Amino acid sequence: MTLFAWHIWLILGIIFVIIEIFDPAFFFLSLGSGAIITGLLALLPFVKNCIWLQIFCFAIISFIAFLLMRKLGKRVLANPGPETNIFALKGKQATVTQAIPAEGRGYVRVESEEWVAVTLDQSAIAEDAKVEVLDVEGNKLIVKEIEQ
Repeated sequence: MTLFAWHIWLILGIIFVIIEIFDPAFFFLSLGSGAIITGLLALLPFVKNCIWLQIFCFAIISFIAFLLMRKLGKRVLANPGPETNIFALKGKQATVTQAIPAEGRGYVRVESEEWVAVTLDQSAIAEDAKVEVLDVEGNKLIVKEIEQ
């Protein structure tokens, strides 16, 4: 079986795309798209027998694809989306169910769950007071009282 240049470019492109799956940096996807497009261009008669033209096409297409992929990657990675799990509690209001003593721990109810809570400035907060969740540290919430 004879491998033609376009076979090699397509195989190389598929290998680059597979590598991109395991290393999502948008770099190998650029090389993969460059190799696949170069493989398709290698089917044209004037490109078929000129390896230097194929390499030049691969370099130019991969570079352009890299620039486009970087823009896409920056846009996708710039917006990580909303917080999830326990970190989604930041900024929510809670009600103190067990008073938080000065420099101690109490309990607050956020939506339907009860959490251990401490204050940011180590001050005391009375039961039934409204607080805002500032941060999460381990399994406890750091809260501050909402002024009424």
